[in-house]
Amino acid sequence: MDIAALIAWVVTASGGFYMLGTWIQRGGIRQQQSGSSRMPAPVVFGHFALAAVGLVVWIIYVVADKSALAWTAFGLLLPVALLGFVMLARWIPVHRERAAAAYGAEVDVPAERHFPLPVVLAHGLFAVVTLVLVLLTAVGIGGS
Repeated sequence: MDIAALIAWVVTASGGFYMLGTWIQRGGIRQQQSGSSRMPAPVVFGHFALAAVGLVVWIIYVVADKSALAWTAFGLLLPVALLGFVMLARWIPVHRERAAAAYGAEVDVPAERHFPLPVVLAHGLFAVVTLVLVLLTAVGIGGS
């Protein structure tokens, strides 16, 4: 189960890294001053940093098989999930505006508007799977 969690985590991280790159490339950091981005940079980078640290802890757990590391990784995932829900809640109105707006009519488009819906959905789904698999592994269900 620990390897399944690792695979799910890496897939989740891939989608997250793609969205982070898109957000930066489309001016998300620059838009913090103008207020056009609804994603606060501290939330975006906090989510990324905690998820990356958690993934490293999980990799060390897979190698060392120490239950304290599994619980540490799970503990890191909780604020990652909370920040993820905050970003999702802030992204939904932007996505709805995209569906309602005519393309090319807006001057200052939020960077997060460029996130493809399938990537957002897959990232969220794999994040939930990762959280559940890490918890099950930490509890001792499924062996390691």
